[in-house]
Amino acid sequence: MSRYVRQTGLFPQGEADQKRLLEAHILMVGAGGLGATVLPALAGAGCGRMTVVDHDRVDESNLHRQTLFRMDDIGRFKAACVADRLSDLNPDCQIVPVAERLEPVLARRLLTDVSVVVDAADSVAVTYMLSDLCVEAGLPLVSASVLGRSGYAGGFCGTAPDYRAVFPDLPAILPNCAEAGVMGPAVAALGAIQAQMVLSVLLETQPSPLGQVITLDLERWRNSSFRFDKAPAAEARGPFVLGVEELTRDDRVFDLRRTNEEGPPSVDWAFRGPIENPETLNFKTGRTVFVCASGLRAWRAAKRFSEHSGATAFIATTGR
Repeated sequence: MSRYVRQTGLFPQGEADQKRLLEAHILMVGAGGLGATVLPALAGAGCGRMTVVDHDRVDESNLHRQTLFRMDDIGRFKAACVADRLSDLNPDCQIVPVAERLEPVLARRLLTDVSVVVDAADSVAVTYMLSDLCVEAGLPLVSASVLGRSGYAGGFCGTAPDYRAVFPDLPAILPNCAEAGVMGPAVAALGAIQAQMVLSVLLETQPSPLGQVITLDLERWRNSSFRFDKAPAAEARGPFVLGVEELTRDDRVFDLRRTNEEGPPSVDWAFRGPIENPETLNFKTGRTVFVCASGLRAWRAAKRFSEHSGATAFIATTGR
């Protein structure tokens, strides 16, 4: 245990707590900017097993903030690169790379025998999906997101309210990193907070990070935090996220992408193209599913539809 001597002195039960970390199984969703800080921190701390899910490949534009990767990694799957790097960092840590898009069916399978779920996917659809699945499984979820020079990290589910209780709906404007840009140090700072939250969840230290959100704004040099232990559940649960492979011909599927948009197809029976007024769709029975690449357009269309019709709406994503 000499490898961990500088941290075990901080643990309530010393080496017994270190053993708990070595026996832990973490499901890490996303191996990008946040993962570049979270993953080495958890591996270095001696977390025994991490399943890392990321379907993306390394691109040169990633390297300013995704510092686990090197120029030679360009074109390789991020999950495979992470497995190589972390096995060199700490042989006590077993890395299981999964180079697949996280659809609900795969997520349910991967949640078996997991101690904590870490959301670093930079996808609003994935965050809501993971929150819903963690509620079902009774698992803690540590989620973080960064845009520009600011972001948040928080502990949800498990013994705390879920993500929807704090963020029941999307903001009116939600650009992505490609549109708004992102600074590497801001990503690393939030990733470090996220990693510390994961360790605190595993060690059950008090006060728990579950039920806590920390925000960091490195443009205006401000930080804040709040607890939401007693936040009521969101009144309307949904839209719910489905995997494309879960869609059937009994579903009404509206693929909101324009016909000239690139990307994998959804299903061949989908209505394809933007819908200006989804609230005019008045279906009361069966599943109505809205599809787009990232989930943003689908989410907003589904909300407008469900608010008008009173029916539950579903969304699915195809990936960028």
